[in-house]
Amino acid sequence: MRPGLSTALATLFSAATLFCALPAGAQQPGKVKETHGAWSIICDTPAGATAEQCVMMQNVIAEDRPEMGLSVVVLRTADGKAEILRVLAPLGVLLPNGLGLNVDGKDIGRAYFVRCFGDGCYAEVILEKPLLDTLKTGKSATFIVFQTPEEGIGIPVDLSGFGEGFAALP
Repeated sequence: MRPGLSTALATLFSAATLFCALPAGAQQPGKVKETHGAWSIICDTPAGATAEQCVMMQNVIAEDRPEMGLSVVVLRTADGKAEILRVLAPLGVLLPNGLGLNVDGKDIGRAYFVRCFGDGCYAEVILEKPLLDTLKTGKSATFIVFQTPEEGIGIPVDLSGFGEGFAALP
């Protein structure tokens, strides 16, 4: 695992409950405000919130497994002090293996699932500068979910427009 990713994960686990009120992505209704390459900025005012909240999002499906899709979401915390990468995977993934990430063929590390709901299971990491820079400059990412300890399923994510979309995220 890359240095810093484990620190981000530890920080995330201690602060995970603070982010429950933020938009989670796929289960949130909203309006597409902008599109940057493969990424959409979607905004909505969740119940109980006083201001509109926005996320940058891309929905993807494994090329050879149409039942295996992900929602990849980038958001800023309400206090504006952190950015989070949140990935929604379908129910039935093997939780202990976490979610692997490769960018342009290079292994970046794993994020661990933090909670599951009726719509799937969420993995989250705080987007620290090294990971953010990798995503901004990368061409393509592959998220890897596991259904068995031996069987990883790679799901491609197009990184075109990631940097521009991130810069436009309110």
